[in-house]
Amino acid sequence: MLVLGVAHFNNPSRDSINFEVDDVLNAQRQVEIEALVDELAEFKPTHIALEVLSRNQDDLNERYARYREGDYELGRDESDQIGLRLAAMLGHEQVYAVDWNDNPPGDIATDYDWHSFGLANGFDEEIERITDPEAAKEYYIELGSQTVSEWIKQLNAPEALAASHRVYFDIAAIGRGEELLGANWVGTWYARNLKIFSRLVKLTESSTDRVLVIYGQGHAYLLRQFAQESGAFDLVDVDSVISD
Repeated sequence: MLVLGVAHFNNPSRDSINFEVDDVLNAQRQVEIEALVDELAEFKPTHIALEVLSRNQDDLNERYARYREGDYELGRDESDQIGLRLAAMLGHEQVYAVDWNDNPPGDIATDYDWHSFGLANGFDEEIERITDPEAAKEYYIELGSQTVSEWIKQLNAPEALAASHRVYFDIAAIGRGEELLGANWVGTWYARNLKIFSRLVKLTESSTDRVLVIYGQGHAYLLRQFAQESGAFDLVDVDSVISD
């Protein structure tokens, strides 16, 4: 398994901290993305898994089929720019939607909204630290003047993945008494990634299968951890595939 942690190319603004990614559709970035895809092709994946809700598999199948037929222009997000582009290059019949992101049991406002609870209960400094874009630069490296390959490699450096994961322990500490909203929310984050991982395991049919997982960088640490601790996959590091 190769887990490629990425920043979302299409700037969906759904995270606690959101950074603006340059327009990946401009001519120079397209050349760089093609170079990245060429490098990823050397991994020889047999399955490419994307951060697309599993219930949208049929829509993904249709989009991929249209792309292969020349009837679809790739969108800005990484599932299109990397996933569909690479799959078509390798002649894959399908790409795989493996995401889960539904609501957990209980009431979101009273059980999981650690941000609102924290602001209302004296955790202002902790919230400010968690949501500080400057602090986030420890794990989120902006694209800037780098090539896309250089940028992706930095996002997947072990120290960047570890720093990204540590934030969840800060969130888990937001709570008081029996109102442990931060821990509740982090529990759902782990559950989401376990559900994603279970789908990745089910994709494989042979010990020779090679799975490329293209996901938001925040997921990469846990997906790699689950792969390693479960023994379900041999992990391949990004820096062994993407050159400097």
